[in-house]
Amino acid sequence: MSKARILLEGEKPGDLEPVVAQIKELTTALNMTMIGPVRMPRKKLEISCRKTPCGDGSDTYEHWEKRISKRLVDIEGDEKLIKQILRIRVPSTVSVKISLS
Repeated sequence: MSKARILLEGEKPGDLEPVVAQIKELTTALNMTMIGPVRMPRKKLEISCRKTPCGDGSDTYEHWEKRISKRLVDIEGDEKLIKQILRIRVPSTVSVKISLS
């Protein structure tokens, strides 16, 4: 029995849910044990800068924020079955990190 830890990251939580649903379907069909999905804390990337490039005028600032959502899934099963899960189609907006042990 080998274990796989899958970390899904994306800007929109709606992009992560279909990928997690596909993983759930495959694990139940292949009789594998699955723990998760565990919702990890959202990462916020914030940038604030002055509106005027020269520095003259009033102190007005622009604020931008980017939020990154994460899901963590642990899977336990045979190596052949885990390879089938690795073939899931993932949208381009979602990044996947897989660690096998």
